Amino acid sequence: MEELAKQYTPKEVEDKWYKYWEEQGLFKSSPSPDKEPFTIVIPPPNVTGILHMGHALNDTIQDILIRYRRAQGFQALMLPGTDHAGIATQNVVEKSIAKEGLSRQELGRDRFIERVWLWRQEYGSTIIRQLKKLGVSCDWSRLRFTMDEEYSQAVKSVFVALWDKGLIYQGNKVINWCPRCQTALSDEEAPHRDLQGNLYYLKYPLKDPGEVKYIVVATTRPETMLGDTAVAVNPKDNRYNKLIGKTIILPLLNRPIKVIADANVDMKFGTGAVKITPAHDPNDYLTGKKHKLEFINVMHPDGSMNEAAGDYKGMDRFEAREVILEDLKEKGLLEKVEPHALSAGHCYRCHTIIEPYLCPQWFVKMAPLAKPAIDAVKKGKIKFHPERWTKVYLNWMENIQDWCISRQIWWGHRIPVYHCQNKSCLNIMVSTVKPEKCSKCGSGDVVQDEDVLDTWFSSWLWPFATLGWPKDNDDLKYFYPTSVLVTAPEIIFFWVARMIMAGMEFMHAIPFKDVYLHGTVRDIDGKKMSKSLGNIIDPLEVIDEFGTDALRFSLISITAQGQDVFLSKERFEQGRNFANKIWNASRFIFLNRDPAILMVDLCAFAKEKNLNIVNRWILSRFYNCLEKVQDSLDNFQFNEAANTLYSFFWHEFCDWYLELVKPQIHDQQTQIIIGKVLEKYLCIMHPFMPFITEEIWQKLQVHPAGSIVSQNWPHMQKQFLDKEADSQMQLCCELIAALRNMRQEMDIPLTEFISAKVFVKDKKAALGMEPLLVYIKNLAKLKDLSVECDYRPKKGEYATVLRQVHLVIPLSGVVDIQKQLCKCENRIAKLETEIGNKQKTLGNRNFTARAPKEIVEEEKEKLKQMTEQLKKLEVIKNALR
Repeated sequence: MEELAKQYTPKEVEDKWYKYWEEQGLFKSSPSPDKEPFTIVIPPPNVTGILHMGHALNDTIQDILIRYRRAQGFQALMLPGTDHAGIATQNVVEKSIAKEGLSRQELGRDRFIERVWLWRQEYGSTIIRQLKKLGVSCDWSRLRFTMDEEYSQAVKSVFVALWDKGLIYQGNKVINWCPRCQTALSDEEAPHRDLQGNLYYLKYPLKDPGEVKYIVVATTRPETMLGDTAVAVNPKDNRYNKLIGKTIILPLLNRPIKVIADANVDMKFGTGAVKITPAHDPNDYLTGKKHKLEFINVMHPDGSMNEAAGDYKGMDRFEAREVILEDLKEKGLLEKVEPHALSAGHCYRCHTIIEPYLCPQWFVKMAPLAKPAIDAVKKGKIKFHPERWTKVYLNWMENIQDWCISRQIWWGHRIPVYHCQNKSCLNIMVSTVKPEKCSKCGSGDVVQDEDVLDTWFSSWLWPFATLGWPKDNDDLKYFYPTSVLVTAPEIIFFWVARMIMAGMEFMHAIPFKDVYLHGTVRDIDGKKMSKSLGNIIDPLEVIDEFGTDALRFSLISITAQGQDVFLSKERFEQGRNFANKIWNASRFIFLNRDPAILMVDLCAFAKEKNLNIVNRWILSRFYNCLEKVQDSLDNFQFNEAANTLYSFFWHEFCDWYLELVKPQIHDQQTQIIIGKVLEKYLCIMHPFMPFITEEIWQKLQVHPAGSIVSQNWPHMQKQFLDKEADSQMQLCCELIAALRNMRQEMDIPLTEFISAKVFVKDKKAALGMEPLLVYIKNLAKLKDLSVECDYRPKKGEYATVLRQVHLVIPLSGVVDIQKQLCKCENRIAKLETEIGNKQKTLGNRNFTARAPKEIVEEEKEKLKQMTEQLKKLEVIKNALR
């Protein structure tokens, strides 16, 4: 058996063992009829991505589950892949070619796509290499990319199937438009941010003014008034009853528009009269449809004003706003401006304020797809963890809107729609391959639609397209449905809900059984980590400084189910310290262990031998730990599992067990128990800290030919759960701790061996104490310890009570009683003065009424602690008299 180095150095072992795991094929998984599958498809990181703390948390959780189930005998598959990230990747490559003085338009579509593929070939594997640094046990032979040829075929097949079913259509609707990226965005891709804007009150003159000269409307976006085709009022608003149906003149463009009545108008907003711009507002779009209004788009795709904007043509939308306001003011048509808080959508990639914009797009009808996915969750086939997300999911699904799936960019899955260019035909064909000629008129002039599909249209197929669908194959039959999805709540609508719908529609089965939604990683002040705030903690820097195991364990130990993670770099010291503790304890065991007894069967040995109480106790504590860890992992309570592992090893195994058995360290029974507990502990710690456990495991030489990756999870042995040993050893540890405290209170150094007495209620209790005495004497540094019954207080003895057991230290000849008594009385006098001052402060109504509540509570807590200390000192004084 090899020895361990004096110090654990992560850099010396991590790359070595990951390379070994890959070379040995330990992460590969294929259908096995003798095993139950356990599958996780990782949320594919963007091909442009680099590892951040969100990835680190997400992938560590998945890897813990995979390593746990693999050890339990499942055929565990962690399937990796990357997403082509249409908008993000196109932006990155556009910036790259701009350095060469080129634009994508100058290159043309085909050459630009070639450049994107070259970029992906050079940089697209960065995130994969970083995931390997994290230690994730993916089957890398199955690495998928959402633009792979086979995956692209799956995407096209889904589009065609939905088209054939009448669920895809092209419509001219108001959508979220990014003027910077010049593409449509879904609602989820245009998150709203609070802004401080203004409410502008504009006068719209009546064509035939009478008593009323004009109607005043309030708006936050004056530039869109150029596209107004009506002003609406609530039919119940008595202020405007006489104006309904009247013609008014649109300022600046002098276009006549009508005053219409609509019950959706909020009478309390602004003046109660609102401008209707059907081409630039989603609510106005619906109003325009209902009242058959004209739809006038006044902007170009880049956000500049178009011909319909009259004299403002060519101006940027925000520039036009200022000029329009000046012109209205000059004409006396700007009544007033008020500060107004508002919420505006922003592009999730470039953060430009989105423009509600009327243009033709491709849509999926979602309601028919949503119903089976709603039923699957309501019937419990799919469970959310934490459970509260079920309600959020169902609320969104039951109010689902049609999905805008087209994007006006070049990088992505080009929509498989083909247009006949014969002007007398203009037939539309939908096919997975380009038609040679028009199916209607026979023309060979057929072109493919320019748009590409929303990136999420490919990733909603992830659980089955990664397994070879639409081909029917063994992988798909065996590994689908997958077992667990681990992701973040912010993509529950982007991705989770859509995967469920896709699974139900195309596989006729749920895509996964459980959805674990972890919290967001924030800094120690609660702010979400972001580059703009400068509060990012780079996981690769943490790995370099503390090690991968420290990163993984620290993250998991503070990640309560469903709660956000508040992180500072100092947090990782806990993981590093724990790794060092495991290493040092293992090294101590290695230095004191006989390799000849490594292969002993624990159950058989325990059955044959009469184990002493300490060994019975540590086995009981280990299997109690094992049971709690399994229960926690089965219920997605990862931090509880981590903290259980930490508490057992650090406190019960190291702080107590190793110290208790040091005098008998070379005893055969102790050798076997200490070795078996370490061996089994490494197995259950492995999913959390894979590298250090592999390094120690290999040096153990218990299974020379194997890796800890392929070891079986320890079986639960309930016969080792020993409540009697637990109770007795708890008392033993409490007595040792109490004796140490008593020595400290009496200034008795640990180097001085003293006598002590334990008083119990009867002879039976005294008999039960006998096995503990040797351990108490050793760790409490006692020269003798007696067990007696019927405690009676005696002068010159210091006593304390623990669970009906009196613990006594005779002081005569051990301490200078008069000196200690004087010292104790001085401390009492000082404490009484401090207590009096504190009581006076808390009795002052001015203080309790004016001081912050937390300060008052803090002072009360200090008084409580001081009072308890005084009682203790009184006991000591009485013992010294």
